Amino acid sequence: MDKRISSNSVLSTVTPEPFEPQFFEDPASAVDCLEALYERNTRFLREAFEGLGRSGKPLTRFRACYPQVGIETSSFGHVDSRLSFGYVSAPGVYTTTITHPRLFRHYLKEQLGLLMRNHGVGVTVSESSTPIPLHFAFGEGAHVEASAAESIDIPLRDLFDAPDLTTTDDEIANGSYEPGPGEPTPLAPFTAQRIDYSLARLSHYTATSAAHFQNFVLFTNYQFYVDEFCAWARQQMAEGGNGYTAFVEPGNIVTPAGADKPDADYALARMPQMPAYHLKKKGHGGITMVNIGVGPSNAKTITDHIAVLRPHVWLMLGHCAGLRNSQRLGDYVLAHAYMREDHVLDDDLPVWIPLPALAEVQVALQDAVAEVTGYKGYDLKRIMRTGTVATIDNRNWELRDQRGPVKRLSQARAIALDMESATIAANGFRFRVPYGTLLCVSDKPLHGELKLPGMATAFYRTQVSQHLKIGILALQKLAAMPPEKLHSRKLRSFYETSFQ
Repeated sequence: MDKRISSNSVLSTVTPEPFEPQFFEDPASAVDCLEALYERNTRFLREAFEGLGRSGKPLTRFRACYPQVGIETSSFGHVDSRLSFGYVSAPGVYTTTITHPRLFRHYLKEQLGLLMRNHGVGVTVSESSTPIPLHFAFGEGAHVEASAAESIDIPLRDLFDAPDLTTTDDEIANGSYEPGPGEPTPLAPFTAQRIDYSLARLSHYTATSAAHFQNFVLFTNYQFYVDEFCAWARQQMAEGGNGYTAFVEPGNIVTPAGADKPDADYALARMPQMPAYHLKKKGHGGITMVNIGVGPSNAKTITDHIAVLRPHVWLMLGHCAGLRNSQRLGDYVLAHAYMREDHVLDDDLPVWIPLPALAEVQVALQDAVAEVTGYKGYDLKRIMRTGTVATIDNRNWELRDQRGPVKRLSQARAIALDMESATIAANGFRFRVPYGTLLCVSDKPLHGELKLPGMATAFYRTQVSQHLKIGILALQKLAAMPPEKLHSRKLRSFYETSFQ
């Protein structure tokens, strides 16, 4: 422990021993170093706090900083023009702070390896100047006795760094961050503290560890889909896994491959706001399903946080209002465009920004509909329509004067209306996560066609199973693609980070 004194504070500041920057030409070795430095610095903060709890007489302030990784290139170079990530566009110095490198090991090895290969340079691991907040040093699932804090007679913020929400933002991802003179350029879309913030929120909202999340994500707004997914996932486990290694439910309850029941005999007493379920594969290559409930606020909240895990794709599967008389209950809607009246992202992504359809995702969804339903070619139009999906923030819009909304929907050529799809697509666009939407028509409010109780039961029983099969098959098709082919150049801005 190096007792370096800070002259501009009341208390002296104690930090870990200085870390000398290290240069690496092998991505695995660089990640090993990041892991060791992160563990050293977070352990320093944990032990300092525990020591205060025993003594209760703090005489110093404690600080440890996040590790960082960076590269420097002096050449514009020439990389494969088909790539959407894995390179920098101009000479300069690029850095990013790192948190939980063990959790992100596979991702970091991939991103650093691409940089090394595409530019022929190594990377430098060093200690950043960004403090690790005490709250994040304990990590997920840590239990801190209240008595430990109560025995300290001065505020913890006087002794340790707290989360700095004034600098924890999405400026890099939004394309609005501008480095100051002489500052390095961001290497990744999220800083370490922004990631830590979301990791804590993910556990809170979904009741599952971030380590369980997979790279292929299904969002739904109905519990029926979750029930069907759980039944299918348990069947995979009972049959030996069929390529999947485990099924994880809220509360981190795990059913391993080859088992017909979880390895724990308890269940959560209360479900979280947006429960998540994970059918795991090696390398996070499995499927995560999240019941986001109803509304654009939930859709934005959960995608804000899952985005830091850098998934390869997310899809929305849910119900919608069919807006055309030719549609029938149970028909599918494949979104090719989005009309945004959800308003939750207006400050981050103005509504005039178009959200392009991504060919790879669209083709996978359409092919999956054809395979599961048996319809092909022109006949597929009998049960599926492509077009604009409108997302609104007022579930009971029908009870107001309909002339305004109906006119806008008609002018937009909208074919379906829901409360989440455009929000999920917009955040996918904003965070460079490939996105897609396949909805099922469950009512037609403009034509007075609403489900009666008996009709609803039959509809859910027959249609949800087929819809979910389509979504799973589409993700399996996308998972079979190399990431560099799945991630689209359409999502790159003029000044893009190297990390996907």
